[in-house]
Amino acid sequence: MTDALKIVAEDAKVKTGIKNAKGISAGLADVLGDTYRLIFKTHACHWNVEGPLFFSIHKLTEGQYEEMFGAADELAERIRALGQMAPHRLKTLLKDSVITDLEDGCTAGDMCESLAKDHERVAHRLHALIELAEDSSDPVTADMATARSTFHEKAAWMLRAISKD
Repeated sequence: MTDALKIVAEDAKVKTGIKNAKGISAGLADVLGDTYRLIFKTHACHWNVEGPLFFSIHKLTEGQYEEMFGAADELAERIRALGQMAPHRLKTLLKDSVITDLEDGCTAGDMCESLAKDHERVAHRLHALIELAEDSSDPVTADMATARSTFHEKAAWMLRAISKD
C-alpha cells in the first residue's frame, strides 16, 4: 500500500473566524442524522402509500427524498469544512435523531401527517442551528440552515395540505 492510502482523516483547526466549530458541527450532525432517517421514512411512504391519492403522494415523496439525499452530502461537507469529522457510523449518525418511525397500518393521511410533523421537527432544529451559527460568526452555516429550513417548512405545508379532511 502506498503512503497516500495510509492517511487517516482527523479534525483540523480552521482559521476563518468561526467561534464554535465543534458545536456547530454537532448541530449539523444532528440535522444530518435527521435527514437520513427522514429520507428512509419518506421512501417507506413512497413505496407503501395506497389509495386515490397514490400518484400525487408517490411523486411528492419522490421529489422530497431526492432533494434530501443531495442535502445530506452538503451537510456532511460543511462539517468537514469546519474542520470536524463527519459522522462515519450509522449508529452515531442516528442516535440523536428526532425523526420517529411509521406505525404499522398507516393510511395515506397518517403517512402525510407523520412526515409533516417530522419536517417541522427538523425545521425547528435548523432554527436553533441558525441562531448558534449567527452567534458564532458563521454566516455560511446560517445560510445553509436557512435554506434547509425553507425546504422542510415547504415540505411540511405540502404534506399537511394533502392530509386535510
